[in-house]
Amino acid sequence: MTPRTTPSGSDPKKKAAKATERATDPEKPVKKTATAKKETTKKASATKAVTAKKTAAKKAAGKKAAAEKVPAKKTAEKTAKKAAAKKATAKKVATAAGTAGTAVAKKATAEKTAAKKTSAKKSTAAKTTKTKATAEKTTVASDRVTVSGPAEPPRAPKPKKAPAPTATPLAAARAADPARAADPARAADPALDAGDRERLLTGTHHDPHTVLGAHPVAGAVAFRAFRPYALSVTAVAGDLRAELHDDGDGFFSGLLPLSDVPQGYRLLVRYEGTEQEVEDAYSFLPTLGELDLHLINEGRHEELWTVLGAHPMTHQGVSGTRFSVWAPNARGVHVAGTFNFWDGTGYPMRSLGSSGVWELFVPAIGEGELYKFEITRPDGSKTLRADPLARRTEAPPNTSSVVTASHHEWRDAAWLDQRAALPAHEAPFSVYEVHLPSWRPGLTYRQLAEQLPAYVKDLGFTHVELMPIAEHPFGGSWGYQVTGFYAPTARLGTPDDFRYLVDALHQAGIGVLMDWVPAHFPRDDWALAEFDGRPLYEHEDPLRSAHPDWGTLEFDYGRREVRNFLVANAVYWCREFHIDGLRVDAVASMLYLDYSREPGQWVPNVHGGRENLDAVDFLQEMNATVYRRVPGVVTIAEESTAWDGVTRATHHRGPGGFGGLGFGLKWNMGWMHDSLGYMSHEPVHRKYHHNEMTFSMVYAYSENYVLPISHDEVVHGKRSLVSKMPGDWWQQRANLRAYLAFMWAHPGKQLLFMGQEFAQGAEWSEAHGPDWWLLDPAYGAEADHRGVRDLVRDLNVVYRHTPALWERDIDPAGFQWIVGDAAEDNVFAFLRYAADGTPLLAVSNLSPVVRHGYRLGVPDDVQAWHETLNTDLGKYGGGDVTNPDAVKPEPQGWHGRPASITLNLPPLATVWLRPA
Repeated sequence: MTPRTTPSGSDPKKKAAKATERATDPEKPVKKTATAKKETTKKASATKAVTAKKTAAKKAAGKKAAAEKVPAKKTAEKTAKKAAAKKATAKKVATAAGTAGTAVAKKATAEKTAAKKTSAKKSTAAKTTKTKATAEKTTVASDRVTVSGPAEPPRAPKPKKAPAPTATPLAAARAADPARAADPARAADPALDAGDRERLLTGTHHDPHTVLGAHPVAGAVAFRAFRPYALSVTAVAGDLRAELHDDGDGFFSGLLPLSDVPQGYRLLVRYEGTEQEVEDAYSFLPTLGELDLHLINEGRHEELWTVLGAHPMTHQGVSGTRFSVWAPNARGVHVAGTFNFWDGTGYPMRSLGSSGVWELFVPAIGEGELYKFEITRPDGSKTLRADPLARRTEAPPNTSSVVTASHHEWRDAAWLDQRAALPAHEAPFSVYEVHLPSWRPGLTYRQLAEQLPAYVKDLGFTHVELMPIAEHPFGGSWGYQVTGFYAPTARLGTPDDFRYLVDALHQAGIGVLMDWVPAHFPRDDWALAEFDGRPLYEHEDPLRSAHPDWGTLEFDYGRREVRNFLVANAVYWCREFHIDGLRVDAVASMLYLDYSREPGQWVPNVHGGRENLDAVDFLQEMNATVYRRVPGVVTIAEESTAWDGVTRATHHRGPGGFGGLGFGLKWNMGWMHDSLGYMSHEPVHRKYHHNEMTFSMVYAYSENYVLPISHDEVVHGKRSLVSKMPGDWWQQRANLRAYLAFMWAHPGKQLLFMGQEFAQGAEWSEAHGPDWWLLDPAYGAEADHRGVRDLVRDLNVVYRHTPALWERDIDPAGFQWIVGDAAEDNVFAFLRYAADGTPLLAVSNLSPVVRHGYRLGVPDDVQAWHETLNTDLGKYGGGDVTNPDAVKPEPQGWHGRPASITLNLPPLATVWLRPA
């Protein structure tokens, strides 16, 4: 429907009428007219209900809707003069009489005085809403009444003058009850006072429920509604239908002779061309309890998403949606959306005390409705904001929040039951990193669920890591500049569609990790930046709020409500979407006050140091809460410095005096940087960089590490993984295969970005994703790419079935060098041990020559070694230099060991051997 726009000023007729009404003395005794006396003689308990439209005044631009009180005599003279100047205004007089015990109502007689040229010049809107004069019936038996204006004592008309003065049902009751007429408190005017009207119109009313809705007054019930653009509003309760008086500017009011507020009353709101009948939003109690508000105040509401945001629900027996938002600096908050044509004026929310939370339950609003919050800032200006806790959003570039509820039925109970059996650092853990929008461009979450689980399972990865799927406006950020922290991106479907994908991965035996971005957020003026007119989610100090690298804003981790927002968000993804782990982005930028800042651009902490103590507290709280609330999950830090204790327990203090941050795993950025640096050199020069491959073992057990070859290493001019390798195409692929096998054998978990598993030559781009056409059998070099992918599959298969490669990743006893200083040979050899002592021997020859009979020292308690993986196999694209037979140790000491073996080491290859 399209409501008609109403002029902002009130109708001049009503201004004069209002002045006349308020000039009436409520304490003046009610005089009965001759007609009334006659009717009283005939019917002992009859009452007289007369409705009449009041005389209109000339248009007075700029005056307020509520007329000021003036002396009754003066007002009457003005009204008489204006009425004479305008000739006559259309009036109807209806008289209805009946007894309390009789259900028969007499028809009212109406008198009409036709308006002349003056009324003909009125606007269409004035004709529709301002000059209407209707005689209504008052039938005692059916309780049908019409409230034509604010309640007032009926005034006795002068003899032989028509029409009779306006009367209301309350006025009739007063006539029968002299005590009511004599009590000023019981003769209340239901219309809002000027102050409340002004605050509602300007969006600065903090508690609209106290003035709107139905409220008992002395001997009656006052009904008030605020419906801009409405032509009329009628209160409906059972058989009672009472049209409220139009007070102008979208306000309607009436006083009904009821003893109590009727339960479940409704409002019939008529607009041009349509009408709605709904429960009154201002008849409901708050939907948030005292405990919820207390926890929000304390910053300890670990299920914050259940109380803030938009939630379809049944409240006091009525279906609708509860809207709530934290905006402590706002002077007022309204809900705007598709259900009110994006005009939030008529939907003011109430402030719930000192919590800073604003709340409103709107009946008859359900899933799929778009909405935002219209916030009146401290300076009086307004801003339209997306919901910070929206659980669904529009697809970008649209920015509205969407009312939603989950209906997904999970089928991953078996997965959840077993995922906590082993901690991540003691379990096989190889990760395939995926940017969902570009993995197979154009696929939805549900379509991805048909392809991604099967692909990842075939390759043998234990987990997928999804680059940020929280809603973000700019696709080129890859999801790392989040505006919808509680909403999966709508680019690929609904939140339940995303649940369907996670469920499918779990049913395929694959864990789901998610990149999580609590370090910063973009400055979009419809999102979190200065959300309620002042810094709220960001730090109020510009030196602390502006992120120097990305032009974004950093969270204020020292504010308890902001920490709560983020901690609850971490729990939310794990609880609501069954996410198995959070990889936390940009931790280093959070930990240091001087991160990417020059001297003078940062302020030391209270101890004079550069550590961000608020961020430390936040990360500790987040990790402790997630591990407590969701057993079996893992948190992973992308932390690029040597911060002490990233994966240490929060209650264990380190040398620097800090407790651990509490992460389960940490990306080993140093290993990634050093090893890729070594591999990029021509083999002839590698001997000068040998330590770049061995240095990682100096600190390998300082944290629980993941070895990441992530998206960051294959974009922005860094080239794809295979393109980093020196030599011709054969050598590049051989180097890549050798490197991957070295990585899978090194202590730590593995992560590989999509496209690198089949040696894609081009850098990744979010615009087109991996070059899948390289695996098309019709492509001439398809076998080269398929060979690398086959190796990745076999690496994962052997890895999963070899506890020595993952069981003691954080135990120094699980690793021993055989030879780590063979720089001239470009050879690395080491042992990995399982918890039961079973070893695996890994040997890498990163020179381009075959090394025949290469001797290596080995333990003397293994009778024979068998080659379990060789990256030079022909099926991978290699030269098939292998050790096909079991290799037995000789009693010749070598490399400080009592026995030794000789192997043929293929060029640019890695070989794994297990006890035969």
